[in-house]
Amino acid sequence: MSRNNMERMGAVPQAEAPTPEAADVQSPMHFVAPTEFVDLPSKGLGYDNSHPMHGKDTIEIRYMTAKDEDILTSKTLLKKGVAIERFLDNIIVDKNVKASSLLVGDRNAIIIAARISGYGSDYSTNVSCPSCGNSSDYVFDLENKKVFESSTDEKMGLTQTPEGLFKVVMPLSKFEVHFKLLKGEDEIYLTQLASNKAKGNLSESNLTDQYKRMIVSVGGHTEKNIISKFVDNLPTRDSRFLKNCYKVANPDVKVIDQYSCTACGFEQELEVPFGADFFWPE
Repeated sequence: MSRNNMERMGAVPQAEAPTPEAADVQSPMHFVAPTEFVDLPSKGLGYDNSHPMHGKDTIEIRYMTAKDEDILTSKTLLKKGVAIERFLDNIIVDKNVKASSLLVGDRNAIIIAARISGYGSDYSTNVSCPSCGNSSDYVFDLENKKVFESSTDEKMGLTQTPEGLFKVVMPLSKFEVHFKLLKGEDEIYLTQLASNKAKGNLSESNLTDQYKRMIVSVGGHTEKNIISKFVDNLPTRDSRFLKNCYKVANPDVKVIDQYSCTACGFEQELEVPFGADFFWPE
């Protein structure tokens, strides 16, 4: 029977209404990974006006997924040393924000939050006792976070410039130094530099390399060769002072837990070491 004849006879079959049970069943294609907002220790300070995180105190990230684990276990990415960087870029919701452009302290906050979402707050890693040297596995609670906000210090003479830099006068050499807060791109550069020196059997110079990366000007001079020469001849007193100034100025988040040695009973607060097993617990 043709459709027209069926319509005239009122015999057109009606589509069955979906049952309540069928309507409640969602396709896995509709599933979206949940997100969370991570508090940034910088509170958006330390970024210039053109940066998407300028003035923002939180950043939205996705929970870890199986795809993210693929990134973290990719032999190619691990060999190139970009697995963590690719992972961070993947979980940050705002694609205008590049992980390498974030302050190191803000990156640390994201890394800790992502680790908790993926594997929980318990972090088991090998720790050497500061007292007796005994090595043992210890479980830290990643929820025990301490946030250190960026600040200035009147007694140290540490002030912040309108450009977001920090200014201080060295106690011994009396040179005025302007320095910046290090970002992910600086951390990547310093890590690669240290690796290249190790491969070339060159002497380690982690501290002076960091100073050369963070100092923007010395006595008004911004030339790299002048800054480099200044750092290489920096008196220990000035070096320790500059290190303490950076610690005050740098926003960061650290996980600190109460450690107790099972061998000698030594106890103290210990900053959680983020070893190679931080994102690879198995």
